[in-house]
Amino acid sequence: MSDQSAPSTHLRDLARLRRVRDRIDREYAQPLNVDDLAHTIGMSAGHLSRQFKLAFGESPYSYLMTRRIERAMALLRRGDLGVTEVCYTVGCASLGTFSTRFSELVGMSPGAYRREAAQATAGLPSCVARQVTRPIRNREAPATEPDLA
Repeated sequence: MSDQSAPSTHLRDLARLRRVRDRIDREYAQPLNVDDLAHTIGMSAGHLSRQFKLAFGESPYSYLMTRRIERAMALLRRGDLGVTEVCYTVGCASLGTFSTRFSELVGMSPGAYRREAAQATAGLPSCVARQVTRPIRNREAPATEPDLA
């Protein structure tokens, strides 16, 4: 491999990874798995997972779940759908997995978020509410401080 082909290979791989990320962004509510995503761009699932994490800081599955939770947060803020309906609307097949991942990213259960978020974002434009309430990735939700008073 020549010195010039390494940068072009890297750029080609980044373009393929962006296609995967864009597909996840578009089709987050559809059943997606790493094997299918990798097959569509001609990579093995393991290679895709490693390269995706290097490029974007999280695995394809984690990125997908973050997109789903972001959309779930918007639907829960609206208040017209229940937690179970939101779970299936965003593409999750298991209410338990959805609730666990939601709690990890947001720091509270979907039901608690639904009750609190509607009040907290009342009167804010949706674009501002989305930015203010964006989930924190990779279990970084702030720990609740004990009330010592």
